[in-house]
Amino acid sequence: MRITQQGIAVIGAGLAGLSAARVLTDAGLPVTLFDSQPRPGGRLGHEGPADMAAQYFTARHPAFRQATREWQNRGWIADWTPHLYLHDHEYGLRPSSDDIQRMVAVPHMAALAQQLRQAIPFEHCAVERLRRTTEGDWLVHAGNGTTHGPFDALVLAVPADVAAPLLEVAPQLQQDVARVHLRPCWSVALTFAQPLQTQVEACFVRDGPLDWLARNSSKPARGEGEVWVVQSTSSWAERHADSSAQEVIAELSQAMAEVLGQPLPEPGASQAQFWPQARPAEQLKWGALAAPRLNLYVCGDWCLGGRIENAWLSGRQAARALLDS
Repeated sequence: MRITQQGIAVIGAGLAGLSAARVLTDAGLPVTLFDSQPRPGGRLGHEGPADMAAQYFTARHPAFRQATREWQNRGWIADWTPHLYLHDHEYGLRPSSDDIQRMVAVPHMAALAQQLRQAIPFEHCAVERLRRTTEGDWLVHAGNGTTHGPFDALVLAVPADVAAPLLEVAPQLQQDVARVHLRPCWSVALTFAQPLQTQVEACFVRDGPLDWLARNSSKPARGEGEVWVVQSTSSWAERHADSSAQEVIAELSQAMAEVLGQPLPEPGASQAQFWPQARPAEQLKWGALAAPRLNLYVCGDWCLGGRIENAWLSGRQAARALLDS
């Protein structure tokens, strides 16, 4: 398609949106990023003492492997090789033989988003409505009363339940996206005065309320201090969606103590974060969705079954489809 100086709006500054924006910007096209949060990142999380959202990422697709090599050369990411364990009630705690390469952004996961967003204009606002003009351009209406545009094309890179209401102009896309179900997760960060006496640095938990726990301070460039992150299963989070942060911290801390087989000291600080759209319920293989006649594209990790890598691939696919249209 022909892109004028009006450029392209990318709504959603998680990794899918950033991936799309980066491809389009590198192709020489003007792009504006929109996000309801003041900083980019999405499920990469936000700057802070602990990685409360995505814990790490792996690289399987050749294109993503190439991207991670470039990021590593720039010092944006580093390998993380924790002492990895498994836990279930039948066999207890035991070392894992999993030797998959795991990578993390430094000094925190959200830093990767900040690097990828460099030099791309960013608007902090919640998008409430999309409107197509009689000339075929797009206007973006924000919740603060502002209108942005016109734009030649739109890339929608937000969770499915956020995308669906915005897709009234594309009923078929809206119908497909509305069928997607995302499941929640609770994350808890605990800071201790002294290191816990355990060899465990990360653990996949196969039953009970926990899905994962990790010694966040074992990751590269995380600074000093003993910081742990635990994440719940989606089923547990669904049952405790309305629980208070204090209740969640207490229950998941107790579950962590049971996995490690030791009582936990009183944390010096604790934090809980509820992620309502943490994981797709289905392993979809859409890649990205498109309505080329409307110059409208939809992407997100949920289009490919979750994972950081799939967010990047989905955004890349949407941007390439736009460039080829």
